[in-house]
Amino acid sequence: MEPILLKELPIQVIDFVGEITEITFPKQGYTSNVGILKALNGEKFVVKRTRGEQFCNWLKWEAYVLNLLKDTSLPVPRLLKFVEAADESWMLTQFMEGQTLRNYLLNEQNEEKRHKVIFQFGKILKEIHSTPCPSELKIERVWLDQMIETAEYNFHRYETDGSAELLQMLKNEKPAFVEQTLIHGDFTIDNVLVKDGLISAVIDWSGGAFGDPRYDAALAVRPKPNAFENESDREVFFEGYGKKIITEVEYLYFEAGLYNFF
Repeated sequence: MEPILLKELPIQVIDFVGEITEITFPKQGYTSNVGILKALNGEKFVVKRTRGEQFCNWLKWEAYVLNLLKDTSLPVPRLLKFVEAADESWMLTQFMEGQTLRNYLLNEQNEEKRHKVIFQFGKILKEIHSTPCPSELKIERVWLDQMIETAEYNFHRYETDGSAELLQMLKNEKPAFVEQTLIHGDFTIDNVLVKDGLISAVIDWSGGAFGDPRYDAALAVRPKPNAFENESDREVFFEGYGKKIITEVEYLYFEAGLYNFF
């Protein structure tokens, strides 16, 4: 994604931040442009820009979820501004200190330190799932049924990694229902920050919902370089969570199945 130019920032963002002395660009995915703004007084902010119907809808939902979570004890960024334009959307949030858990695990070779943070990774997910879900996120439909319907919509309307055969499998082999909780919806090692060896923030809440907690667990333990490539990492994660909440069959259904349509 191309970097954000200062001249492109909406006036609402500029008015809130004031004079901007620096803008930097962290490593980011393909759904949005992300910039870190530094104000004249040294305070930092995160600005996101999305373009296109799908990604703008995701950003709007993330802003909605962050606003609903502002009074919880979860370490989430504070929503400051959300701006919709004709062909793009912008969100300004509080800057949260830390590096991604992916980056931390990639570079930390000390097994004890790695497992300490992975334990916290599991613990913070349990805290998310134990946080009372805002009533505004609760819907009558089962989350998984809605997600399969959305997966089919995405498959026919947007570019996805899923296939028609995989979509049919999702319909035919749904796992048994479990109690719904507040979920993050994209709980990967890219969306959790670490500072001084401790979990400092959980970011990117565009998938936040009243949903199936197994989906979060499946995405959390996906193997990446120097992360969850062995069973001991998974064991420590679920120790932090308090119990193992997903079977291998369920893991494959969510990680190798449903996730490929989002």
